[in-house]
Amino acid sequence: MRELTEQEIVRREKVDKIREVCNPYPERFEITHEISEARKLDDGVKDVSIAGRIVLMRKMGKLSFLTIRDITGDIQISIKVDLVGEDNYKFFKENFDLGDFIGVIGEMFTTHTNEKTLRADSFVFLGKALKPLPDKFHGLVDSELCYRNRYVDLIMNEETRDRFKKKYEFIKEIRRYLEDRNYIEVETPVLINKPSGALAKPFTAHHNALDIDVYLRIAPETYLKRAVIGGFNKVFEFARCFRNEGMDSTHLQDFTMLECYCAYYNYKDNMVLIEDMLKTVIKKVFGSLTIEIDGEEIDFSKKWPTVSFRELIVKYIDIDIDVYNTKEKLLNIIKERGIELETDADIGLLGFGNLVDLLYKKVARPMMKEPVFLVDHPIELSPLARANDDNPKLTDRFQLVINGAEIINAYSELVDPIEQMKRLEEQAKLNSEGDEEAMVMDNDYIEAMEYGMPPISGWGMGIDRVMQVLTGVPNIKDNILFPLLRPTETNEN
Repeated sequence: MRELTEQEIVRREKVDKIREVCNPYPERFEITHEISEARKLDDGVKDVSIAGRIVLMRKMGKLSFLTIRDITGDIQISIKVDLVGEDNYKFFKENFDLGDFIGVIGEMFTTHTNEKTLRADSFVFLGKALKPLPDKFHGLVDSELCYRNRYVDLIMNEETRDRFKKKYEFIKEIRRYLEDRNYIEVETPVLINKPSGALAKPFTAHHNALDIDVYLRIAPETYLKRAVIGGFNKVFEFARCFRNEGMDSTHLQDFTMLECYCAYYNYKDNMVLIEDMLKTVIKKVFGSLTIEIDGEEIDFSKKWPTVSFRELIVKYIDIDIDVYNTKEKLLNIIKERGIELETDADIGLLGFGNLVDLLYKKVARPMMKEPVFLVDHPIELSPLARANDDNPKLTDRFQLVINGAEIINAYSELVDPIEQMKRLEEQAKLNSEGDEEAMVMDNDYIEAMEYGMPPISGWGMGIDRVMQVLTGVPNIKDNILFPLLRPTETNEN
């Protein structure tokens, strides 16, 4: 067992002393206000009951000040011996530590230093912290410790608290925006028979009760489209998705994806919806449509331009994918130019679409700062997207790119079951030849399509990714409350 520090030993001893007076871990405490609400009260308001964690404390002879905190903010408390009584004041001074929880009832006033304060008439011990908080002046700053001990990070760092409040406010406002437009939030399965809905390597598991191998979903797409087949014309889901791929500063294996589908829309309709939605939500959450990201101001208020996949690759590397239009041709020119594509896979096993995607990500995407709609994706890259009527080698698809990050992927859906069968057969062939990111055959989805589908357009947005971009943090884990990490030796023991 881990050896306790001197402070931890002292705190444990205090628990025994507290038990002689009260329960150090009581059942409940009735509050009248959250801390942010209490700070707005006028001076003289009595019987205000609040609770929180002690994060600052100055114990003095007959008057002590402390600061308590909840997720909404901080407030100062004054505890005076004349008001709470000598025994209670002694109990406070001897047993309360930084990190402990306290409940206080009293009257609001403002100090001569203009600090909104609650003058305690009474207080209650609400929980002992057996471990001390980090140094109050520095908090928790090591990023690895912040990920492993997010609870401490939240306690000590206002920036972290604000970032996660923005994230969940962002989700709430998007949900409100979609529901106001008659979209219905639904649920689809996490354990599935076929890894479909995106080009990605899945996680596998075994279902003991059914004695079958299953996959963690890589996307909810095909099930949401099943819902549209069943008559839900406008559906969305905040879905936890899992992709057994590489980990870096912008990718995690488990992440939150918002997917949304609308019958009778095409991809251009969704470009209009998404631009309006994000402008509306960003304005509400951040208070402005101009946000500083990585030291640059990005203006979201302007009309977002549209650019083709081919135009970008020609612009940044002078390779025309209409000329180098096969896997072999493109692979040869990539090797001739000495371009190092960033992938763990053997590029010789990848299809044309994935090669084009990797090339774009290498040479063009890092240059794209302000919001841009990227269109005209090769059909090999989009096995579930509708082919363009004028050029069947391209799909009716777009991606929204902001500050070099792909924020939204969207397209007019392929609703022809015969064409879908053909494309999935091609994907299954690539998968059998070693492309682990290619899709497999999903006969159940084909059968669902055969019952008939209306025109559909859908889109997906990585919530953690978009918040990483909008908050300007260096690592996507900074926007994950509790990211998965390799266990330490202490954790395992």
